[in-house]
Amino acid sequence: MNRPEVGQHPDETFDIVNTHDQVIGAAFRGEIHRRGLMHRAIHIFWLRSDGMLCLQRRSFAKDNCPGLLSSSCAGHVDSGEEYLTAAVRELGEELGIHISAALLREIDYAPHHPELGNEFVRSYLLRGDFPTILAPFEVDTLLWRTPVEMDRWIVEQGSAFAKPLIHLLGRPAVRRALGLAV
Repeated sequence: MNRPEVGQHPDETFDIVNTHDQVIGAAFRGEIHRRGLMHRAIHIFWLRSDGMLCLQRRSFAKDNCPGLLSSSCAGHVDSGEEYLTAAVRELGEELGIHISAALLREIDYAPHHPELGNEFVRSYLLRGDFPTILAPFEVDTLLWRTPVEMDRWIVEQGSAFAKPLIHLLGRPAVRRALGLAV
């Protein structure tokens, strides 16, 4: 999809889901967010071979959490798309990392929650060293910390982090995958 340089495309269409994550319709991004409808998203936690975790500072052009630190890669699942397909697509769009789906390991499935923007979220772990080409309208910069350093940083300066990331880091499966105490 051809994305504009404003951080998101207003005509993106996402599936609307019910409390069981079953598709019940579709609508434009703006309508879904404005009405607080349940929909789907993915988050990727990328650990390099040296154990450093990639944190993404979201573009200041984003409509959600602009300029805040988030997971390595996050995005919506487009209408008719599968979670894993969305994860591979978003990784390519945001970070310029083009991989096969086999390199992503699902580590958690979080039900919709206000701190997740009413999104059902599947989280994936990516391990390895990959060159990046950042999409400036999506990503401001990448920062690298150990998971423990990131955990401490959130405690000390939580307002610098996007609420969905903080919520996901409270989930035991995500903490275990990152080697953090549960």
